[in-house]
Amino acid sequence: MKVRIHVSLKPGVLDPQGRAVHHALEGLGFTGVEDVRVGRLIELDVADGTSEAQLEEMCRKLLANTVIENFRVETAEAA
Repeated sequence: MKVRIHVSLKPGVLDPQGRAVHHALEGLGFTGVEDVRVGRLIELDVADGTSEAQLEEMCRKLLANTVIENFRVETAEAA
């Protein structure tokens, strides 16, 4: 089963990579971009019997830093 994990910084957490992208876009002449937040996408291929609870545990224990990041699990059915 294919699973996608979307990880993003929580609101209020400084995003230096997002600021750098925002600055670069302005430097290239793109106007109207008010804010940029950079996250990451993790794709997993897991056994069909893997539960939502197991996937969330993987995120909490390794894939996301839950102190500063949020995550969202998307299974193949939802994709």
